[in-house]
Amino acid sequence: MSITLPRSAPLGAFCLALSASAVLLVSACNDSGARPMAASESTTRAPNASRVGHLSHAAHATEEKPVLLEIFAPGEGDRAGVDGVGWFVDLDLEFPGNLRSTGFIANQLTGPGVHNNSPPFAGVFAPGKDDRFGGLVVTFSTTAVGAKSCQNTANLFNITGPTNIAEDGTEIWDTWIITAANFGRRTNSTLYAAEISDRNHDGVYNDAPDVVPDSNGDGVCDDKDLAALGTASDILVIPFYIR
Repeated sequence: MSITLPRSAPLGAFCLALSASAVLLVSACNDSGARPMAASESTTRAPNASRVGHLSHAAHATEEKPVLLEIFAPGEGDRAGVDGVGWFVDLDLEFPGNLRSTGFIANQLTGPGVHNNSPPFAGVFAPGKDDRFGGLVVTFSTTAVGAKSCQNTANLFNITGPTNIAEDGTEIWDTWIITAANFGRRTNSTLYAAEISDRNHDGVYNDAPDVVPDSNGDGVCDDKDLAALGTASDILVIPFYIR
């Protein structure tokens, strides 16, 4: 099942203190004027779970799709970034099991250049499956590097960590600021995201591919290809505009 998300509530000024050597300060504000029109695969609305640090499996997860995925940025119809950079992908996943079952193996604070794989929370910054959180797939219709629209970009996320570990599940937040115009400028784009199923049945969600297989051979990857791969969450589809 794929879901097109409505625009989330405004985030306001969004600050990330990364380290003494890397401080990112971003104030998010909307352009005036009309939003771009973009097609989507579905108009079904996702549940509006809270982002205040508590798990909400009982209300929203299902036996078929046990992982709850929410994306807070970009929102549907957003006009994101400046000249192709400076925009965010900000998401949250809630799992029904313990920390190990989520596929999370270590905190991550990484980025391009000198921030790649460096202390205090080293992680690899490159396209493909995330080396710290191996079940997530995030693709874009306008990706210009690697396998293009089939390229998993989850390993480019900058900040990954557990925000809630409770008796009934585990919550992981994952955030990425785009620092290179690898997804286009002044163009419509569509983000596709999902948590991949436990494909090898070892009890851990860490089976995302580096590249999503083009299941129907049409030359592009989208929610249909993620569905063919098998997902533990709903597939979220977000059309937006890259400024």
